[in-house]
Amino acid sequence: MIHMARSPSQALRDRWLQALLPNVPFDGWTSVAAKAAAREAGLSEAEQALAAPRGIEDLVDAFFDAAEAGMKAELEKTDMAAMGVRARVRFALKAWLHLLAPNREAVRRAAARGFLPWHAGAATFRTWSVADAVWTGIGDTSEDYNRYTKRGILAAIIPAVILYWLDEEDETRLDTYLEKRLTRAMKIGQAGGKVFGPVLSLFSSRNR
Repeated sequence: MIHMARSPSQALRDRWLQALLPNVPFDGWTSVAAKAAAREAGLSEAEQALAAPRGIEDLVDAFFDAAEAGMKAELEKTDMAAMGVRARVRFALKAWLHLLAPNREAVRRAAARGFLPWHAGAATFRTWSVADAVWTGIGDTSEDYNRYTKRGILAAIIPAVILYWLDEEDETRLDTYLEKRLTRAMKIGQAGGKVFGPVLSLFSSRNR
């Protein structure tokens, strides 16, 4: 596998994020905390602008982007041929959560931040991004309405999964919770597909 070198902006952003993360549990994902971390990392104003033009928003994105990238890498090296679809999705979600675990309190702070109305759009985009990464990572190649149905249903349960995981470190109980949520979600998806699938397929074919 060919690994692309990080761009200067990515290298600076990673350096900034590493300085910031230890303080997020105490100070939150705030501009004040970001500025303090930038000073600690020795970043000039110009380097800060290059690394994260949107400031703290870019740093939050970089934090979750790293977990998504790590999950994708884990899935690429895992043989999932013997797993059913639900087991693959559960495996992918657990791989993602495992990568976030060392910074659980930073995730908690991000979750609290996401509940604020002015951050809701970014939180919605992030849950969709994770859902897409999971389905793509486990080999889903659908291009019809199923693609969006699968990702939409998974994105809908990710916030609840995060909130449960934040206060539950027992792997067995987490497995049980994920199994219940995914089973329920996939039943809803199957029922919705039977009702709306033929209509959406007909609409899609008429608009090709």
